[in-house]
Amino acid sequence: QVQLVESGGGLVQAGGSLRLSCAASGRTFRNVAMGWFRQAPGKKREFVAAISWSGGNTYYADSVKGRFTISRDNAKNMVYLQMNSLKPGDTAVYYCAADLGAVGSRDPFTYDYWGQGTQVTVSS
Repeated sequence: QVQLVESGGGLVQAGGSLRLSCAASGRTFRNVAMGWFRQAPGKKREFVAAISWSGGNTYYADSVKGRFTISRDNAKNMVYLQMNSLKPGDTAVYYCAADLGAVGSRDPFTYDYWGQGTQVTVSS
């Protein structure tokens, strides 16, 4: 079992920044890829970013590339999503997810565990 708890969401003006954190517990963090997804009202859950176990490989949705950065600290069992130049279209609930297959896929169905989500609202 893996427990994931997100934090760091909030209300920010367009052009601002937020840093989301995801704390993992319950089993070894080793060989677990991590991802961030988001879901806006009335829309499907969509891939945002993913990172391999070592942190050596990162993947981003085209819509956030160059603005968002995913990182991890394996010593602390933490994953982060630094979000800069935020836009109103980034408004959504953001979810952290763990992929025990260590793939770091864009497909949410490959992820095994999910956090409860944290709300990000970007005002214009």
